[in-house]
Amino acid sequence: MKKSVVLPLYEGTFSVAIDKKFNRIEKSDPPGKGALKLSINPFLIQTEEKNILFDAGLGEVLGENTTIETILENLSEQNVSDYEITDIFISHLHFDHFGGLANRENGYWELTFPDAAIWVSERGWQKLYALIDEESELHRDFFHFIDSMANIQFLSDEISPIENVRSRTIGGHTEHHQALFFNDESLRCLMAGDVIGRRISINRNFAAKYDFNPKQSMAAREELKQFACKNEHIILAYHETDFPMFKLTEFDNKSGYTVEKIGL
Repeated sequence: MKKSVVLPLYEGTFSVAIDKKFNRIEKSDPPGKGALKLSINPFLIQTEEKNILFDAGLGEVLGENTTIETILENLSEQNVSDYEITDIFISHLHFDHFGGLANRENGYWELTFPDAAIWVSERGWQKLYALIDEESELHRDFFHFIDSMANIQFLSDEISPIENVRSRTIGGHTEHHQALFFNDESLRCLMAGDVIGRRISINRNFAAKYDFNPKQSMAAREELKQFACKNEHIILAYHETDFPMFKLTEFDNKSGYTVEKIGL
């Protein structure tokens, strides 16, 4: 029986200012003045029967320095084609997490992963639908294409959508933010989008102004850290630059969690 594996599909490191444009920088570079430094890591989970993505990357909708080719090349290095992705789980509906679902490489919109089921929060999707007219024309066109053409499926906290995967609504960063879990005999991991987006959030207690509900995000982050440590889950950190997969091996009241890097 094939063991399940998880791999980050690193798309690059970016300086992101208030205009929300993703300007590519080197891993060692500081961000621009008043900007955030964010790396992008969709995660590929391979099982005996499925190729699963936790979040779908940037695509080409967030600036001139982003392209759909990056995630496709990363998948090709793992001998996975766009048609072999079976399921895509989206933690939350910010475009840097689901922009890779469609592209215009051939001059018109196409689904990047034509045979994949796209799993999202139903209330999150409805909210974005209601507010999409406030977005740019590019984002409106992208969203309406996905809404019309993709195999959109809705997540439920009570029902496992596919074998070994479950989700839970935690809110915080967005109103309908999801934590995503994978658990089988060979692999246990969780991904919480921007609620645990970087390793720095593990031993630093903070309320982020960019969160929909900072206090809720803090509470969810603490609960998930405790869960990951107790149940030996790998944490998948979508925006982490140096090592996006790690375990929490123990906790000390003074020093906090011990973080163990998971190598590639």
